[in-house]
Amino acid sequence: MSTVALEEKVWGGGNRPFGASYGKLMMWFFLVSDALTFSGFLTAYGLMRFKFIKTWPVAEDVFTHFPFVEGDQPLLYVALMTFILIMSSVTMVLAVHEGEHLNKNKVAVWMFATIIGGFIFLGSQAWEWYHFIIGDKGAIELATGDVMHIHNADGDYVSLSSVVHGPDHHADHGHHEHFEIAQVREGFEGGAYTLQQPGKDGMVMTKEEALEHFDEAMVVQGANMTRNEYGQPLFANFFFFITGFHGFHVFSGVMLNVIVFINILAGTYHRRGHYEMVEKVGLYWHFVDLVWVFVFTFFYLV
Repeated sequence: MSTVALEEKVWGGGNRPFGASYGKLMMWFFLVSDALTFSGFLTAYGLMRFKFIKTWPVAEDVFTHFPFVEGDQPLLYVALMTFILIMSSVTMVLAVHEGEHLNKNKVAVWMFATIIGGFIFLGSQAWEWYHFIIGDKGAIELATGDVMHIHNADGDYVSLSSVVHGPDHHADHGHHEHFEIAQVREGFEGGAYTLQQPGKDGMVMTKEEALEHFDEAMVVQGANMTRNEYGQPLFANFFFFITGFHGFHVFSGVMLNVIVFINILAGTYHRRGHYEMVEKVGLYWHFVDLVWVFVFTFFYLV
């Protein structure tokens, strides 16, 4: 056999050399390009974190809320969100598996479970955003732009509410109450407090040093695109952008799953004799789950 004939045999797969349909091939192209986009975002995050490594907020001090549970629960709710999203990927695998065997009812059941998992994750992310935006304990921003947390004599980060009203004060409104810098200064002067910059190696100010900066300082409660009580404003910028971008992908995936679920109930794919559409949206859903693993690692664990 000539070399030319051999090459034609090896590469003569026609328009489906890998046995993949056009739809699945285009989905893979999209996922690869989307992966590059997320890689760029996470790389930029990593560079900025390295640049401001000394004052970058520690995730365990930021994401501490858990519904209906008092006290700080570092990263516990984020871990639950991650588990739910990963389990939704498992139910998607089961839906694809049942589709291969043309089991319409079981495909519908597992697709419905996947949709529920997606909605729970979106609701959890909205809840997390809400608490991140309204803030936790509050902070002081100096004229230099440095964000400082108030610490007591034991070295614990305390809320503005306890500084203004006293350490034994337990108001229902908690961090929802807005404070003026004059109120915080008065409470600060009356207690054994210091100012400490967020991060593992942030600067520390004694009470006397801190009082010299109060006149030009301001109260920061919560986080937005310009100010962040947890520390470096860029942390909030990246948090909103990257988790928001991923959340948009999850929302899009849920909507696609809902459309496919309706078609499953209508028997559209059963009449076609295959459930390839379930497999295609499944590829997208697995990608969304995989990206969250990287986001979770970069933002919360590292």
